[in-house]
Parts: sequence; C-alpha cells; structure tokens
Amino acid sequence: MTIPLWIPATLAAAAAQTARNATQRRLTETLGTVGATQVRFLYGLPFALAFLPLVLALTGERLPPPTTEFLIFVLMGAVTQILATALMLAAMRERSFSLVTAYIKTEPLQVAVFGLVVLGDPLTPAMAAAIAIATSGVVLTSLKPGNLPGAGLGGRPVLLGIVAGAFFALAATSFRGATLAIEPASFLVRATVTLAWGLAMQTGLLVLWLTLFNRAALVGSFAQWRSSLLAGFLGALASQFWFIGFALTSAANVRTLALVEVPFAYAVSHATFRQTASGREIAGMGLIVIGVALLLLAQ
Repeated sequence: MTIPLWIPATLAAAAAQTARNATQRRLTETLGTVGATQVRFLYGLPFALAFLPLVLALTGERLPPPTTEFLIFVLMGAVTQILATALMLAAMRERSFSLVTAYIKTEPLQVAVFGLVVLGDPLTPAMAAAIAIATSGVVLTSLKPGNLPGAGLGGRPVLLGIVAGAFFALAATSFRGATLAIEPASFLVRATVTLAWGLAMQTGLLVLWLTLFNRAALVGSFAQWRSSLLAGFLGALASQFWFIGFALTSAANVRTLALVEVPFAYAVSHATFRQTASGREIAGMGLIVIGVALLLLAQ
C-alpha cells in the first residue's frame, strides 16, 4: 500500500511548526507579540525565495506566471492569516490559553465547510464524522476543570476565538485555492510559488504596519537576527510542507491530520518533563487518534 504524499508532508509541517513556535515563544520576551509574529514572515521570505530556484531546478519547470485568480487567493490567505493571529492573541489576553485554543481548534470543521463551498472539495459523511471526532478530541483535551465552554458562551473571548478559527480556516482554504490556480505546474512548484507570494505579501503588510505603529519592534527584530533567522527558516519550512499538502489534497484533510501534534506534544512533555496526562486528556487524545485514523481510512 502506497502512502499518499500529503500525509508525510503534513506530519513534517506539524513538526517544523512546533519547533518554530518554540523559537518564537522565546523571541516574544524581547520583541513583544507583534514583533515576534512578524519574524516568521520577514525572515521566512528569503528562505521561500531560495526554495523557488531549487524546486525549479529539481523539476526542470519554468516559473509559472501568476493569474488574477491566483493573486486574489494568495492575498486572501495572507490577510486572513494575519487577522486570525491577531484575533487569537487578543482572545488569549482576555481568557485562558486552553479555552481559547479549544475554540480555535474548531478550524478543521470550518475548513471542511469553506473548502466545500469555495473550492468544491469533496466532503463525504465518513470524512465529516472523522473531522468532528478529531476536533472534539482537541476541545476535550484543551478544556480544564472549572474552565468549561458554558461559562464563557456569548463572551468576547469566545467570539474572538471562534472568529480566529474561521479566519485560520479561510487562510488554509485560500492558500489551497492558490495552489490550484497555477496550471500547468507540478504540485511542488505550485506549493513553492504560493509560499513565496504569500510571504512576500505578508512581509510587506506587516513591515508597513510596524513602521507606522511599532517601529521599536521592527528594529528589535533586526537586533535579534540570529534567533529570528532560525524562526524564519522553520516557519518557511513548515509552510512549504503545509502548501505541499494543500496542493495534493483538501485543506480539511491536512488540517485534521495536523491535530496529531496534540498527542505528540503530550508525549514529548511526558518524556522530557515527566508530566502526566489526566483521564480527560487521555480520552481527548484517544478521540483525536480515532478521528485521524477514520479520516485516513476514508480516503
């Protein structure tokens, strides 16, 4: 049995993103939230531009010209991803990290709907059930005793968290749409071109914003160039694999499989810090594994 290429690509993306998040978390202490966030774009762009000639040389293809449809999808993905990050951070300032994460992780469900409506990506009953099971597992794992969803329904942080998840879903759907709008080209070229354009747009938008409203964070990112360079590379590497996944299958498949990083993170925490999981967390991780397994079987 041949394993579809989008599966190892997604797992590689999740691993690279975990490493990038750890690097960015350290930069937050010196650059602030916005400054550390823009590092993934500003310092990721040179690597994305370096990936492009390597991929073209490897495939023997020419650089495909951008179409209007492609540019619209990339711009939508770039803007919605920035907005999603801003809303997520705003929600986490007002509410616990775990509760906000639980609402944001409804993203795979929203991606499935957006992918069906916007791109016509198939959504079978088996796939829908698998996505719902895996997502419920993340929610169950994220929620803590005394921090239940009902306590915050209708509140501003919950609304911000759900809308952030919707924007993340729109970003994933838009970037997949961009990879489909480049024809004829191989999946590897489509993914890499989309990455380069996306990071270029996001870098331009964020550098302009920081220049106007937070110049100190922008200058600070240049002073922290060694750590920023590592975060940028890991961010570009993660995005490269995400976009390869998007070029090969629906964004819903990719984002649902990516949920396995939750039990992976718990396993690392246990091995490294001897932290133990509660019965609720184990049940939630079990649902994630079951949902992901059902998703793979439904392909």
